[in-house]
Amino acid sequence: MTAASTSGPEPESGAAPLPLDGIRVVELAQWVAGPSAAGLMADWGADVVKVEGPDGDPQRGFFKALGIDKELPNPGFAQDNRGKRSVVVDLTDDGGRATFERLLDGADVFVTNLRPKALEKLDLDPTEVLDRHPGMVVAAQTGYGSVGPERNTPGYDIGAFVARTGMARTNRPTDEAPINLRSAIGDHTTGLATCAGVLAALVERGRTGRGRLVETSLFETGLYAMSLDLSTQATLGRLGSMKPRHDFPTPMVNSYRAGDERWFYLIGVEAARHFPNLCRAIERPELADDERFDSARKIAANRLELIALLDEVFAADDLDHWAEVFAEHDVWWAPCQTAAEVVADPQAAALGSFVETVDGDQTLTTVAPPVRFDGRPARPQGPVPALGEHTEAVLAELDDGAGGGG
Repeated sequence: MTAASTSGPEPESGAAPLPLDGIRVVELAQWVAGPSAAGLMADWGADVVKVEGPDGDPQRGFFKALGIDKELPNPGFAQDNRGKRSVVVDLTDDGGRATFERLLDGADVFVTNLRPKALEKLDLDPTEVLDRHPGMVVAAQTGYGSVGPERNTPGYDIGAFVARTGMARTNRPTDEAPINLRSAIGDHTTGLATCAGVLAALVERGRTGRGRLVETSLFETGLYAMSLDLSTQATLGRLGSMKPRHDFPTPMVNSYRAGDERWFYLIGVEAARHFPNLCRAIERPELADDERFDSARKIAANRLELIALLDEVFAADDLDHWAEVFAEHDVWWAPCQTAAEVVADPQAAALGSFVETVDGDQTLTTVAPPVRFDGRPARPQGPVPALGEHTEAVLAELDDGAGGGG
């Protein structure tokens, strides 16, 4: 059971091996955070064996769970599970547990996001797994961490990553309801954190020959994502509240609407550097020397006037016009794009950010990993596995004694 046995496209002629070629990963995870971590490893060349129960990863039935047509393509599942091999093992059965242990015998990495009490019930406590397989990197994700009173509290990213970390309340004006981020943002951020920890542990194993337990949680990753604000709160005991856009303290880092109703952000973080260019762009160069706006402090103090002025100016022309003017005058900005606009973004196309992923008899469009090697984006290393598609082949490899990992 080696990486070379993973089904998938042939490598490009003359292409260097992928960074994780030869690394074998066993995944016992569901939904998004755990599968996304192992999914990145699959994209980077690892042979990932996804172990599922007889009913499969519940993410397979995501649309059905929402009461939506269950026959729809499932690009979310494809995103995090392309290029893996699916093996069905009933871990509640003694024979299934023995089979799973044999899978671990040949693995370099074990990724799981089951709650601690579930792992303990299956005799898969991460520290005990590491004791049995000392050369393996064990990556355990939780909602709120492996210690403390909430070690077994279910997380999901809206709870542990968004709500509990202050993200939902800090990123909205004080008198408005907490925000609700789109699905899986916290999951995928935690998947990236997990990957970073696993790769660090693999580097260490290259020196010592020993594996290590790597732990991440949605909560801790969310705290890190919020670290600028939380460090400020913890150190100074206070934090400025978010203001509505018409009263935002930094008008040069604020959203505006062009005449064609398209939104954009100015990103002039350094007012002294960026404000004169903006004044020239809007054909109001005298504003740079206006005593109301001739310093960052005064711009903040007189923000209501400046934002109202900019709102009126930007509403006079469409965004294409402003894009040309901003480019001419070196005004830093970014469009606030819809999802449809992002998919059609020429910069994303230039980067190869969207890739075709085969799922059965369908070809879906998913997002490439956010890391490029030698100037090339990683590509899916195989199709999306059907539930249990590779059970027979993988178990045959175990019987043949193929491969060897940690």
